[in-house]
Amino acid sequence: MSGLPFDAILFDFDGVLVDSEGLGSRAWVEALGEHGLTFTVEDFAAAVVGRTHSAVYDWLRTDHGWTPPKDFQTFLDGRFEAVFEELLPIEGAHATLAALRAAGIPFAVASNTEPGKLHPKLVKAGLADLIGGHAYDLGSVHGRGKPQPDIYVHAAAALGVPPVRCVVVEDSLTGATAGVAAGATVWGMLATGHAHPANTQALLDVGAARVLRSHAELQEALGLNMPT
Repeated sequence: MSGLPFDAILFDFDGVLVDSEGLGSRAWVEALGEHGLTFTVEDFAAAVVGRTHSAVYDWLRTDHGWTPPKDFQTFLDGRFEAVFEELLPIEGAHATLAALRAAGIPFAVASNTEPGKLHPKLVKAGLADLIGGHAYDLGSVHGRGKPQPDIYVHAAAALGVPPVRCVVVEDSLTGATAGVAAGATVWGMLATGHAHPANTQALLDVGAARVLRSHAELQEALGLNMPT
């Protein structure tokens, strides 16, 4: 990979390949608002970006004394389906994946997305064909999501590459922590242009080696030859 000591790239999904963090937080805030708990989208995102649904429920229970009613997850799923009709890839994401494929560099997606929900989002964003079968959600690791390293270890093994030879591209502190724990080199990605609970210094503090602001910067860092 142009002299860099890496053999594969492992991507987070939300906030790295698709501009979804704000949409997801909006779905939660709307659903919670109809069940008696009020947040702004910004405050909610600052608290939960990168967490699994289970971790969000734990936070709502311990910090806000709120326990979801039995039908809440179904109600929330409906909100997610509605907002994700607006899902778009982040600028340059498709080009990054296409260039990696053209260069023969293995890559995978490793996401805290709930089981069964990652592939439809990939299809909606127009990225499914590029990623193929190397898209891993919580179902791949029996629910042991980030900040545990399991999903990155699993994705690396699926590509046949040791984690230490992988670059993990992450936008959240939770995910960056997972990548570091897996033994990979972590590059932060803050490419959406939205306010984000993780900032450059925070990502560096949890072990990211560098922080990038766009897919153009990522392509340059990886030495990918982009079409002119």
